[in-house]
Amino acid sequence: MTGSLPTLTDLAASGAPFALIARDGVTVEVLTGDVIDVDLLRDIPLHDPDGTAREVLALVPFRQVVERGFVCHDDRAPLRCLQVSQHRALPLADALLQLPTERVPLEDAGFDIDDDEYAAIVRRVIADEIGRGEGANFVIRRDFTARVDADAATAGLAWFRALLQHERGAYWTFLVVTDGHVAVGASPEAHVSARGGVVTMNPISGTFRHPRGGATPGTLTEFLSSTKETEELFMVVDEELKMMSAVCSDGGRITGPHLKEMSRLTHTEYMLRGTSTMDPRDILRETMFAPTVTGSPMQNACTVIARHEHAPRGYYSGVAALFTPTPTGEHDLDAPILIRTAYVVDGTLRVPVGATLVRHSDPDGEVGETHGKAAGVLGAIGAVERDDLRPAVDEDAPIASRERLADDPAIAALLSSRNSRLAPFWLEPQAAEGGPYAGREVLVVDAEDRFTTMLGHQLHHLGFTPRIVLWHEVTDAQLDEAGFVVFGPGPGDPRDGTNPRIARMRSALGRRADAALPFLAVCLSHQILAHRLGIDLAPLASPHQGLQKSVDVFGALASIGFYNTFTARVTPGTERVGDDGAARAAQVAADAVSGDVYALRGAGFASVQGHLESILSRDGLPTLERLVGFALAPTGR
Repeated sequence: MTGSLPTLTDLAASGAPFALIARDGVTVEVLTGDVIDVDLLRDIPLHDPDGTAREVLALVPFRQVVERGFVCHDDRAPLRCLQVSQHRALPLADALLQLPTERVPLEDAGFDIDDDEYAAIVRRVIADEIGRGEGANFVIRRDFTARVDADAATAGLAWFRALLQHERGAYWTFLVVTDGHVAVGASPEAHVSARGGVVTMNPISGTFRHPRGGATPGTLTEFLSSTKETEELFMVVDEELKMMSAVCSDGGRITGPHLKEMSRLTHTEYMLRGTSTMDPRDILRETMFAPTVTGSPMQNACTVIARHEHAPRGYYSGVAALFTPTPTGEHDLDAPILIRTAYVVDGTLRVPVGATLVRHSDPDGEVGETHGKAAGVLGAIGAVERDDLRPAVDEDAPIASRERLADDPAIAALLSSRNSRLAPFWLEPQAAEGGPYAGREVLVVDAEDRFTTMLGHQLHHLGFTPRIVLWHEVTDAQLDEAGFVVFGPGPGDPRDGTNPRIARMRSALGRRADAALPFLAVCLSHQILAHRLGIDLAPLASPHQGLQKSVDVFGALASIGFYNTFTARVTPGTERVGDDGAARAAQVAADAVSGDVYALRGAGFASVQGHLESILSRDGLPTLERLVGFALAPTGR
């Protein structure tokens, strides 16, 4: 390309839409073209009328979750597509010379929700949502806002330059300018990519705010040893494996953990990879959106967000999705999450940030986390005082490299030790060759928790051909005709028979039990089975969301991951229930002290409170195989 092409400042002055993307550390990609807004992901125009594949950069707002049937505050934010007519690479050094250096002044700056109010929201979510079984973790946002009097596109160019210089470790540093809207950010997280049939997801969670003077191996060790931070990462990996299992024929394999080191923050991350033949738009739909910015289980997380956030999210927690044609006429997908991003609309700057709330969350600590995340963007662009934690660098050059904390042997050992707790099934290739139940079909009833997709892969590994059906779509005929049924987990209070989902799961499981047809019940469904057997249900004093426990499952000690707020409970020492003829008899595996029921088995059925499909279930697959064997054995033994 020659110097006759417009400069970056020329682009901004022209009023035409454009995008700048820095993702390889060497170049800035310059994308120009026309913009159209579409309604649905399937409408993203990947081909011209004559069938020629074309490149498209799409800004996908959070409101697109309605495509999956989830709720949201709908602001009608457009699904905006830049149909790329020209895509050129500009050397990074040349781009820096073209970008403005002036600081953009802000006025009336501050959070839209003050610290005390945000802390109160954190307390309500822990008590009213996690404490009542609605999910394991939730992300609630607040916005840093300010007035910007400068031209928005010019301000975007200045901030893009500042992010290139002062932020490190970003997956994409980007600027997207369209009519009436500017988005500029440095996203640390690739939500999903698809290249050559290989799908990759990159769950990042756990946030270490660097102390003044910079992070050191010593200060980082305490963070990496935190139970809260470790479990937070494991939970989002579980949630993204649900998505991977829905789009990948092999379910996905995890590698890591790694450190994501940025200017003010360090995160922990895993990489998930699997293979898929799906259209990239369908992959994007099935993975909307990252649990690191929503929560889990995903559907209920959207409901919780709608209850506790009083304004729409716009593009926060959506994705910027670049669809690039391949030589075969298909498309690769590269889609970072829209976080650590500043938006300018009608002279107002908005920087949305959120904290992941779990059962261990400290409200004041979560307030501090939102300040740290906002400062990562605001400090880089010069909107607040910068903590320059690195040696001085040439102001006209990008961030200088430095020794990575992950290279410290003690840090590397501490990271790798985490995997000793995890299920080998998800750390190793998952080839399913035959298996003890080869040729058999299994119906899996989904109770609004896509852990069922992970269960499906484990059942496939055992030889089954699984078919997953949603709770409100499963028919009585399907329940009667299936050779084997697995009733899945889900959120909510198992005692609440007025809830349509709980009521349907009760009737479906009851129908199967009354017909003496074999089934396995997991988590919520285990509790429903226990209730049917006359066992009391009660809330736990402290929710077991993302908790790993070693429990006795009918004579075998098993390390299992638990995601439950309620439990079935018997008198300690109880070994059987239902022998009086009031219900089918069942053998009980329960805690010797509390009486919490971990598993049940009887003639034609078995159940388990834990999630054998979770990465936290180190002994999940062999325990699943044993329980399936109990359920399919005529005597339940």
